[in-house]
Amino acid sequence: MSERYLEGKTALVTGSVQGIGLAIAEALGAAGARVAVHGLADSATAEAAMDAVTAAGAPEVCFFDHDLRAAAGIDALMDGVARWGGADVLVNNAGIQKTAPLAEVPPETWSAILDVNLSAAFHTLRRALPTMAERGYGRVVNVASVHGLVASKHKAPYVSAKFGLVGLSKVAALEYADAGDRARGGVTVNCIAPGWTETAIIEPQIQARAAELGGDRAAGIRSLLSEKQPSLRTSDPKEIGAVTTWLCHPVAHNITGVVLPVDGGWTAQ
Repeated sequence: MSERYLEGKTALVTGSVQGIGLAIAEALGAAGARVAVHGLADSATAEAAMDAVTAAGAPEVCFFDHDLRAAAGIDALMDGVARWGGADVLVNNAGIQKTAPLAEVPPETWSAILDVNLSAAFHTLRRALPTMAERGYGRVVNVASVHGLVASKHKAPYVSAKFGLVGLSKVAALEYADAGDRARGGVTVNCIAPGWTETAIIEPQIQARAAELGGDRAAGIRSLLSEKQPSLRTSDPKEIGAVTTWLCHPVAHNITGVVLPVDGGWTAQ
């Protein structure tokens, strides 16, 4: 496979100023795509993300800071990306989470999590997919979660949104399955379902477990993951980036409507 198989393509990655989103943006840039980085971030964080994606090999990088909690903001984002060339690759990665027992979840928390984790993907898809179909090539990768396949207590809004994202992706995949052809690459819509992935968000939990085990970080990770993830290994965000980018290769034209767990066996149990 050519390492620069996305040259001439434009990719939009929502929630890409850090963590998994940034790793995906870097991987797409390394494959030759122009990358639209997105997030609600201060100027220093945004600049650092853009520099990282440029260093990875993206020929052009642009930053967008639209709020995904409102359809108008998403339309403004998609209008901006359209003026920049339009998204050949769309990665819906932006997400928020707050844990609480179902009966204690404030209505505004439910709405915010559904807006960002699910409704935003609907609005980006409805804007991006028709243009992808016209071009005969398009890739949508929605970053779901193991919680799009299995549930956990105290995560009602998040689990509901991720299950919904999986269903939305399957519908979109069916509606656009016959767009394009093998030579151009077709249009595909897939989900990735990461399990425990080593980002700043889980670092406090790792450190807490390590402290209980004499400061042994590796032992802390194994202890934390033993509850869910049989491999006892976290994923690196760059690994999620590599999987995402491979799904964007033209040879993946017949992989559509799937949910690919990257979870060390979590959902195989």
